[in-house]
Amino acid sequence: MTYATHRKDFAGYVGHAPVSKAGPGAEKPGVLRRIYDAILESRQRSVDQEIARYLAQSGGRLTDNLEREVMERLMSGNWRH
Repeated sequence: MTYATHRKDFAGYVGHAPVSKAGPGAEKPGVLRRIYDAILESRQRSVDQEIARYLAQSGGRLTDNLEREVMERLMSGNWRH
């Protein structure tokens, strides 16, 4: 799996208010939430690095064709062409 949805993508569908990070009394997210967020951020960094590497190998210009190829590779998870 190359991309997992971040919880912020569903903010409009959640029935509770987001936790505020401001102020000294603000609650920290739970351990599982922090682990989940760390995994998602790690995966996103990995995908971003793969895209940057592929873009650099193809000349550095983002064309329509290159964008289509990147999307196909993101969907299939196959970066070893």
